[in-house]
Amino acid sequence: MDGALQSALRRAGAVLIQGAKGCGKTSTAEQAAESVIRVDVDPRVGLLMQTDPSQVLVGKAPLLIDEWQRQPKLWDLVRRAVDDRQLTGQFILTGSATPDASVPRHSGAGRFALLSMRPMTLWELGISDGEYSLASIRRHHDHLAHNPESIPLLQWSQCIARGGWPSTIDKPLDDAMDYVVDYVTLIAEADVSDVSGIRRDPVKVLRVMESLARNTSAEASITTMSQDVGGATAALKRETTADYLNVLQRLMIVEPLPAWQTTLRDSARLRQAPKWHFVDPSLTVALLQTTPEQLLAEPKTLGLLFESLAIRDLRVYAETDRGRLFHARDSTGRELDAIIEYPDGWIACEIKLGMGQVEQAALKLDRFTNVVDTQTVGPCLSKIIIVGSGPGYTRPDGIKVVPLASLRP
Repeated sequence: MDGALQSALRRAGAVLIQGAKGCGKTSTAEQAAESVIRVDVDPRVGLLMQTDPSQVLVGKAPLLIDEWQRQPKLWDLVRRAVDDRQLTGQFILTGSATPDASVPRHSGAGRFALLSMRPMTLWELGISDGEYSLASIRRHHDHLAHNPESIPLLQWSQCIARGGWPSTIDKPLDDAMDYVVDYVTLIAEADVSDVSGIRRDPVKVLRVMESLARNTSAEASITTMSQDVGGATAALKRETTADYLNVLQRLMIVEPLPAWQTTLRDSARLRQAPKWHFVDPSLTVALLQTTPEQLLAEPKTLGLLFESLAIRDLRVYAETDRGRLFHARDSTGRELDAIIEYPDGWIACEIKLGMGQVEQAALKLDRFTNVVDTQTVGPCLSKIIIVGSGPGYTRPDGIKVVPLASLRP
């Protein structure tokens, strides 16, 4: 993110860094900023916005405007200032929520660079040895022949429960897990109401989040979650569930994995529903009120949480190379955990925690990729199976087995 921010400041007048609360946006931006104004705590900001808004933007460039979304009109002020100055690297805006869509604002095209920031990946945390680069795999440059020590399942469970939150890196595991419990509690108690501008029932918000946790890595409909929240006889209204989901997405703690849109060579049709993921799988662990030890007794749940962990890291690694993530499932049941789409093609990806599932994953990769109309979407650049740890290698059929514990951008 440090390199991405410096690049963005060189090419754009303003940079917007978006991401969930606690993922390190402000700390990252402060390292590049020459002056700072904190919209959420500086009492001058509200007064200046009513009397002389241009004074909010006074400061040595780059000026960091932290939690800018609390004063949505700042967007157009910054846009106009960039037009007037005709200089790059003037402003950095950070925010842990997107403004209400009902607040009008002009496009920032040509003035803003947008960066998405997430909790730290395994590579940033030092858990991945970084032997394999996703960008090199895309370009067929990586020769896979690496055999590090395997990571035990308990260690994977602990890694998932801790999460990638910068403030918990050096904390004991129990303290780190308590931090995440506090995080989800405050989301339900305060943040959802604060962002929506309407007092929301914290119990209902928490139940919706718990339903999302139970449906991690699944294509659950809003109707399904509404019933899941209250049971068949007392289901939450569909509109209420949709509203809560919208606010959770604005807070950027829920990040659905969209369905891939392309053409298949047979009569099958791709499904349109997204898969649900929290921005970090530790949130799921906290909401399920489980522990690393308990996850060992629930291998299916642990596998789904590992998939969510891999999706978190793959999003970050792919975006550094202009890639976007999707999932795919068609009407015949063929499916892939992830599609990484690039301007020049795509990577097909299956995610399995255990090495014993590699053969099954390879069959799924071949079964799905064989029916994709590459004339429409471009060539399949690579087929990969993401596993937890252990050896990385290229199979005789060309499919690459890539340990998440050895992956980097």
